[in-house]
Amino acid sequence: MFLYGYGPQLAEGLALTLQLASLSLVLAFALGLFSATASLSKSRIARICSICYTTLIRGVPDLVTMLILFYGVQMLLNSLTESMEWGQITINPFSAGVLTLGFIYGAYFSETLRGAFIAVPKGSIEAAHAFGMRPRQVFVRILFPQMMRYALPGIANNWQVLLKSTALVSIIGLNDVVRVANQAGKASSQFFFFIGLSALMYLAITTASQLALRYLEKRYSHGVKMAAL
Repeated sequence: MFLYGYGPQLAEGLALTLQLASLSLVLAFALGLFSATASLSKSRIARICSICYTTLIRGVPDLVTMLILFYGVQMLLNSLTESMEWGQITINPFSAGVLTLGFIYGAYFSETLRGAFIAVPKGSIEAAHAFGMRPRQVFVRILFPQMMRYALPGIANNWQVLLKSTALVSIIGLNDVVRVANQAGKASSQFFFFIGLSALMYLAITTASQLALRYLEKRYSHGVKMAAL
């Protein structure tokens, strides 16, 4: 029997892993952009909050942070509901996985985007202000496109690390591809085969991601060499 009958479960686990990684990426990028902007703002409080966030998250192992956020937040919510005589709250593993991974990797994206913002030539921003552009127009038309050109290599690296870290969500009960492969391997006594298969799935995703990100790098670098000439 093909894949010992676990083909549909593996396909569902792979789809769940891709959904988890994609949504976590969106959240991480949004948090990273917000944190990077805060770290470069004139507000001292905003800069301190950004520094505390990135230092704390990057200094603690991802697995430990995930366990703290998942179980700690759930215990806190249940304590609050008990004090109010409400029923207990059970956090959905998928939502918890997205929020946790997005929160963790938002710190890494923050440093990547902050460096990209700093790399953007100030002359182009000053020229945009001189033409009468509003701050929002400067960000959308001038700053963000140039920043992305510098940030894409770091974003590509963070995405691949985030994608591999989705395997951690299996510890909180989410049936991702790693958890399904683990269960299939134990049930069929073909543990090495199924774990190796899950590794090949991750390798295929990361390879496809590299090709897509290289295309984006070329797209955002379009006209740069010509301008230099």
